[in-house]
Amino acid sequence: MDALTPRQIVRELNKYIVGQTKAKRAVAIALRNRWRRQQAPESIRDEILPNNIILIGSTGVGKTEIARRLAHLANAPFIKVEASKFTEVGYVGRDVESIIRDLMDQAVNMVRQEMESLVLDRAEIMAQDRLLDLLFPVDEKLKHRTPEMEERYQRNRQRLMKKMENGEFEDHIVELDVPRGDSMPMMQVLGIGGMEDIGLQIKDMMSNIMPGQKKRRKMSVSEAREVLIETEAQKLIDQDDVIRIAKDRMENNGIVFLDEIDKITGNDSGAGPDVSREGVQRDLLPIVEGSTVPTKYGMVTTDHVLFIAAGAFHVTTPSDMIPELQGRFPIRVEMDNLTTRDFIKILTHPKSALIKQYRALLESEGVALEFESAAIKAIARIATDVNQRTENIGARRLHTIMTTLLDEYLFETSSKNGSVIQITKEIVEEKLTGIAEDIDLSRYIL
Repeated sequence: MDALTPRQIVRELNKYIVGQTKAKRAVAIALRNRWRRQQAPESIRDEILPNNIILIGSTGVGKTEIARRLAHLANAPFIKVEASKFTEVGYVGRDVESIIRDLMDQAVNMVRQEMESLVLDRAEIMAQDRLLDLLFPVDEKLKHRTPEMEERYQRNRQRLMKKMENGEFEDHIVELDVPRGDSMPMMQVLGIGGMEDIGLQIKDMMSNIMPGQKKRRKMSVSEAREVLIETEAQKLIDQDDVIRIAKDRMENNGIVFLDEIDKITGNDSGAGPDVSREGVQRDLLPIVEGSTVPTKYGMVTTDHVLFIAAGAFHVTTPSDMIPELQGRFPIRVEMDNLTTRDFIKILTHPKSALIKQYRALLESEGVALEFESAAIKAIARIATDVNQRTENIGARRLHTIMTTLLDEYLFETSSKNGSVIQITKEIVEEKLTGIAEDIDLSRYIL
């Protein structure tokens, strides 16, 4: 993270996201400020709070992708939640504190995977030893061996280990005790907000009290190796260290992407759903401004978690949020609507560009897919026209257009191994222009 300046962060985001320069600059500064805070003197470090961001723009312009790529760059715990899924305490729906519990779960899983990768070599050696014991169990009578017998036993074991490393026993069947998994039935509790988490909490409590149940399974050596590597890796990891590191990472680097925040913003108060909307905002307020939340790993604080909210705000505006919550999102960035030129770049420039994805899909069947530049421009123009005349869904329109354009080729590809599909401007217009010009058809198909 110390190597990523705001300019470099924007450069990395440019590899995946077209346009939206203002939004990229805002999130790059916010991310760099987190590193700057950790370098600040300890006397003031805890006083520097993150500048939370609201991204304002219609669907499909890159709001979610910016937040997701940012978290990947920072190697930070990240969770995306829909604000409309949460309700005020006392209503049916999820409790806002479950956002932080889920973020902590994400951090623990991330740290556990990192620590498992560090001990993977040792775990593989230990798993191989256990596999050999399962394949050729030692006779009880031979456990008390003389030095000569021990030397002969080790020679035989090394020879068998060599054979196993060469893959000679991969299809042999062994019996192995594996964790039963969800041995306790999940409790589904409907009613007051937050009650759906009770089942998870009771299950975690009981799993700490009661020993984990196991079942005996037969499997091939290749399958058993994967199970044993995971088991041995878990034994080599200090779970207390995992939780300690995950807690620190979540509290200092965690990112919450709060989507559809405009759906919980009412422009007038009173009876009806607006009461619940305002209640959700009031419940979110302590989480965003910083509070202590109980999780199954202990108490965690949210003072330095970065919140990135997003919404279209077609009917409402950010100023319709309750004043206290408005103050917790000091940075507001209006996303740019995508133009025909942007669509051309989206189709070709990013690492995960849509044309590159379809090429990879068809290459798996030995078919090459080629697009003329005029065809790409025609696709972009049609996407812009349909977005203007119907609902504007941004870059997601390209997915529906490309699916319609390539439908026949994707269906018939398996019989065209070794062929080349050339998409021209004429093919694009023949397949799409009629549908795009018919408003009723374009609403349903594109």
